[in-house]
Order: sequence, then structure tokens, then C-alpha cells
Amino acid sequence: VSARCAFNGPRRMKVSLNELQSVCRKAFVGMGFTAGHADDAAAMVAWMQSYGLDGLKALSEGLECVVASETSGRPQVVYQDADLAVIDGQKMSVLSSGNLALELAFAKARVRGLAVIKIRHCRQRQLIMGYLSRLADRGMNVTAFWRHSQSPLTEQVVGFPARSSVPSIRVYELADTPDEDVPNDGITIVMANHVDLLPTVRSQDEYKLLAKHDESDLLAARHQALEEGITVNPEVWQQLKTFAAQTLVEASALSRSGAGPAE
Repeated sequence: VSARCAFNGPRRMKVSLNELQSVCRKAFVGMGFTAGHADDAAAMVAWMQSYGLDGLKALSEGLECVVASETSGRPQVVYQDADLAVIDGQKMSVLSSGNLALELAFAKARVRGLAVIKIRHCRQRQLIMGYLSRLADRGMNVTAFWRHSQSPLTEQVVGFPARSSVPSIRVYELADTPDEDVPNDGITIVMANHVDLLPTVRSQDEYKLLAKHDESDLLAARHQALEEGITVNPEVWQQLKTFAAQTLVEASALSRSGAGPAE
């Protein structure tokens, strides 16, 4: 798909996957992300959008959180042992708090066969799927689940088989609200290097299926995105371009200052 943008109606436009990821990366650098961190965050958003999962919408709706995350404290390890890690996400976007936490879990699972990580107090949890895809591609079976606080209480479960970039996604309604007063702002990830080690992940409460995305549906969306381009909202696109332009301004200012090796 070429990088040429084409308008599709009054409030939609299409871009290529490469262009989307490139502009996202520059935007994250403009927000203050390091280069490597910006690469990870851009890949997470682009992955979601290319599979029809509204990554740009999730990013735009929590954009203030993403920008604030880069000036706040780092995620903190609350507890860990050989098989488990608990991370305090400091109420940051998973674009800021997720990648290092997941790499810690991946390292534990490689050594132990099975590992669990809990990231507490994190936001934009949907976007973490893009990084889970990367870990699955490296040979890890991954299951993640989290709850949403709206009424009725719902739980989302995402599962990636090893070597697959496409998950199975399920959303359940819980019939009974748990007695404990715990904020629904965390996410639990289970990783196993052999599928037989994965537990059957389902809610302890009575539940019913509300929505699902099967692998075939997601693959069809991905194929369409690669063939026809990715549909984006022009207003969101302009937000990203504005942040990306900050990178160019900083680079130009640095160039004018004479930074660089001496002749």
C-alpha cells in the first residue's frame, strides 16, 4: 500500500500501515518518549488499528494521559519472585508502563516455563495487545485479562497462541459484583512456553459472553487494511502530526545551535 493519503468521506481518510506507524513514532518522540520506547508504542497502536480494533481511538481518548505519563514517575515493582511480578503502573498509559513489565514476565516464563504478572493502576489497557502479539511471535503462549468498571461489570480475556500474531478476544458480563472494593484499573497476564501449562482462564463469577473477535475476523480486517489502507479520523491524524512536528522543531533548533562533532 502506498503512503498516499486518500479521503474517504467527510471525516475519514486512509493511510498505509507504514505511514501510520512512522507518524505515531514521531508523535511519541515529540511527546517525550525515548526513541526505543517510541518504536514500541507506535507498534502497539498500529497493530491495534490494522486489526480493526480502534487503536487510534483508544490513543486519542487518553492522549492527555499518554503525554502526562512521560513526565511522571516510572512503574514500580511492588513484589516479585521467580514466577510472579506485581507492578504499580502509577496510573500511566500502558504505552509507558507496559513494555518493560511484559519483558520481565517474558524472561521469567522463559526460565520457569510459566509466569504471571499483574500491572496495577494502569490506563488504556486495550493497547497492551500490540505488545502481547510481539511476545507471542517470539514463541510464548500469552493470556491477558482485565475488568471494566462500567455497569454491568465486564471482563475481557485475550489469548495469543505461540507464534501467532492474532488473538482470540472475548468480553464477558459478570452476573454478580464481587464483594471486595478493588479498583478495576489493572491487568493480569499469564505466559507459558508450552500451551499445556496455561491454566483455564475464566472468571470465578457467573458470566455470559457479550462479544468476541475470532482469529478469522481479525485476519480479514488486517487483510483489508493492507490492501486498501487503514481508515483514520482526520482530527486524530492532525493531533499526531502536531506532536510529530515538535520533533522537527527541536531537531532544527539543535542544528542551528551548532551541536555535533567538531570539524
